[in-house]
Amino acid sequence: MQTLQARIRYYRDLGISQFYRRIAAPLSEIESVTAINPDLEPPIPPRKPAATLPTTFTASVDRAAGLSAIQHELHNCTRCPLAFQGRHTVVFGDGNADARLMFIGEGPGADEDAQGLPFVGRAGQLLNNMIAAMGLKRSDVYIANIVKCRPPQNRVPEPEEANTCAPFLFRQINVIKPEVIVALGATAATYLLGGKSPLARLRGRIHEVRGAKLIVTYHPAYLLRDPSQKKEAWKDLQLAMTELGVKAPKASSNADS
Repeated sequence: MQTLQARIRYYRDLGISQFYRRIAAPLSEIESVTAINPDLEPPIPPRKPAATLPTTFTASVDRAAGLSAIQHELHNCTRCPLAFQGRHTVVFGDGNADARLMFIGEGPGADEDAQGLPFVGRAGQLLNNMIAAMGLKRSDVYIANIVKCRPPQNRVPEPEEANTCAPFLFRQINVIKPEVIVALGATAATYLLGGKSPLARLRGRIHEVRGAKLIVTYHPAYLLRDPSQKKEAWKDLQLAMTELGVKAPKASSNADS
């Protein structure tokens, strides 16, 4: 129930106050789908197998194998100082190897370091709500970070650390081939675009990176500190939805929250 309440609060922060309600749906089902129009058909169609792949394999299997190979290379990685500064787990990434949409953040926090998955703490819950507001599920997208190991006290990664780890992220992008990437925060935008610029100059525009369209928005951790910016972040997500051809879930005039 807390998950549903958190999503409703997020929608209200976006200015959305009316929602569809599924009649007689089990509570477990309600908690697992978006609160806005849960009957909406999946907006992102399955990716067709690449024509160049052998007919005995699907694109999804090929991409999953590619990601697995990269992850194997990073097992117990000691390429940068983060490996010796309290790291417990290499946090590789999480999601659909066939994803059309990819989210990229800065680096793992304490919860992520403990669980081995990106965005599973408070910021991760907010990111889940953001994804749900788009009419998607976390399993529809792929989530990763610039660095795979937690910086001490969640500090910003040093250039040596980010530049050492970023090539593995670029290989993930090359394997997944997302159509749209959403950079979560200034650090992600800096290393994806290869230069530092104020977030205000980067938002609201379509950038190009490794064959994908890149959209820059605020990091969920920042939105937790300043909820007033959630409406601005929603504009960025709507831009991503437009590029993907995904329609926003419609509010019902007859339903209440």
